[in-house]
Amino acid sequence: MSKILVVDDEADLEVLITQKFRRKIRAGEYEFVFALNGREALDILQLQPDIDMILSDINMPEMDGLTLLTKVKEQNPLLKAVIISAYGDLENIRTAMNRGAFDFITKPVDFQDLEITIEKTLQHIHQIKSTLTAMRENNILKMYVDETVLNFMVGKESETSLMENETVEATVAFVDLVGFTKISENEEPNVVVPLLNEYFDLMVREIIEEKGAVDKFIGDAVMAVFKGPDQVARALRACVAIRDKMNAMPMYSEKSNFSPKVSIGLNAGEMVSGNIGSQSLKRLDYTVIGDAVNIASRLQSAASPGQILILEKCTEGIKELFTFKDLGEFTLKNKAKPVSVLEVVK
Repeated sequence: MSKILVVDDEADLEVLITQKFRRKIRAGEYEFVFALNGREALDILQLQPDIDMILSDINMPEMDGLTLLTKVKEQNPLLKAVIISAYGDLENIRTAMNRGAFDFITKPVDFQDLEITIEKTLQHIHQIKSTLTAMRENNILKMYVDETVLNFMVGKESETSLMENETVEATVAFVDLVGFTKISENEEPNVVVPLLNEYFDLMVREIIEEKGAVDKFIGDAVMAVFKGPDQVARALRACVAIRDKMNAMPMYSEKSNFSPKVSIGLNAGEMVSGNIGSQSLKRLDYTVIGDAVNIASRLQSAASPGQILILEKCTEGIKELFTFKDLGEFTLKNKAKPVSVLEVVK
């Protein structure tokens, strides 16, 4: 239902409007509210903020329609008004339009023309509201989806193309907050969630600083992807910064016996990037998958609190930038051959 405020000092106009639009009123399409002057209209707008549009005369006692336009524009610039007046000279029309009127109708009123004007105005208002809703939804979406993913989605021309994927060279890091379940066992959820978000925020800032993208949050872990030049070095700098800042944080509480530490696994190589999920359900997850990703996850599982593990083969060309400790060969889960693993000391 569209709610329309009619502002006119002619008392018989209410009866006329009600008669002319009785079908739409009965059908629940229109609801009319009436005011005798601009001041009364402002009071109604305060009490009924759900009014969609205004139909207003110009000449009225206490406050005229042109002044009302100015007041409405100050208080609610999205509210649209149509002026209905016997004074349809160019000066009044230009003044009304300059003060925010959406349209101008001259008296005596052609009610067929008025109905068309009302529909046109309401359609414009609904388009504005839809645009604002889309903007709000987009801003909310940005809180849940990485900018890289949004750019990928916008670049696709159809729903079908969303399921396309590509093979990329990238570096993946899994950063796990070790032992966080201790807090979950001893603290209330309203304490646990803000604290976890605080730790995540610290991690994400370092990842973004090194031009990485957060792929997803997995429980109390973060999966990050680094693409482009110097990706391994950038990933390692981010992970070292996360580890060092976590190590510097004090014990959360003796009750929980929890000190924030992270275990980290990194790996670089070829992987498939794209949307994984159900197109029918409209639930997709833009991510990277492949053996290189699995190895990074296995390394994180093998890392002790405060450790950063990486395959030796990934450190070619950057060994002079960091200090590594050779941990020898590891046999990772579901891997037939052992792999040479290094710990990133600093």
